[in-house]
Amino acid sequence: MQFPKALLLMLSLVAFVCLALALLVGSGASSGAEAFAVLLGGGEAATRDIVLRVRLPRALAAFGTGACLAQAGVLMQVMLRNPLADPYILGTSGGAAVGALTAMLAGAAGLAIDAAAFGGALFSTVLVFGLTRRRGEWAPGRLLLTGVVIAAGWGAVVSLLLATSPEAGLRGMLFWLMGDFAFAGPPWGVLAAAALAAIAGVAGGQTLNLLATGEQQAALLGLPVTQTRNCVYLAAAALTSLAVTTAGTVGFVGLVVPHLLRLCGATDHRALVPGAALAGGSLLVIADTFARTALAPRQLPVGAITALIGVPVFLLLLRQAHGRGRLA
Repeated sequence: MQFPKALLLMLSLVAFVCLALALLVGSGASSGAEAFAVLLGGGEAATRDIVLRVRLPRALAAFGTGACLAQAGVLMQVMLRNPLADPYILGTSGGAAVGALTAMLAGAAGLAIDAAAFGGALFSTVLVFGLTRRRGEWAPGRLLLTGVVIAAGWGAVVSLLLATSPEAGLRGMLFWLMGDFAFAGPPWGVLAAAALAAIAGVAGGQTLNLLATGEQQAALLGLPVTQTRNCVYLAAAALTSLAVTTAGTVGFVGLVVPHLLRLCGATDHRALVPGAALAGGSLLVIADTFARTALAPRQLPVGAITALIGVPVFLLLLRQAHGRGRLA
């Protein structure tokens, strides 16, 4: 497989432009010129606070979240050899949301919420994949149906949790569940996870290439399939849970980004995994910038914007897969 260095360089440039745009554009009183002066090391104190303490952490959180979700989508598609796999569609995001929300309502904070989200994501992933595995393989049609049903079940659990939660924090929980970076914490954790996943993708890209050919073929070529699959399980669940605890359930990033990169020629996972990190982060930064400026000072949920992009793409992929007979 050819390694598309030019594509990664272009995606790096796009990511830089998207982050810069997120810092320059906002609903505050400061103009783009004043924000640009801050980036050059000048500017007034009030503008510096807005750009460096409000917009920058939020943009970095959006970038890290999008990178994690896109890479989780790539890993799931490798396991299933199906471009329709995505943490949101398969219920992994829903499981993470239930775990995190349960921990919040129990009074937990910090790492306890992250651990609960990871447990929920891992349980949901294993549940969906376990129920759809048949004769050593996953049936795509059963996979999608099971994932949609499990996701709906998690949605029902979330509704019950919200119905029994104190009214004081109900509005914040609703916005968080729809995807919201207004109250995102420090972005360093999700950024570090995305960076580690990208590095691991470059180092282990050949292994993912083998796994994508099918488990039987990979085993014949000497790949320890069970151990590799378990590592991919854990990595996908960890990336999804970190994204959910940062911004709530933001859907379809893991579906749209890998598909677009493959159309651009990124079939080698040594390039696809880091490329997904760059493209997914850029997509979510732009979506969040639009969400906080389109109807300023009112903010839109980021998850709704990504869903408006992802639903048509999912329907298109579903139609193509049905036409090729891959949903049997």
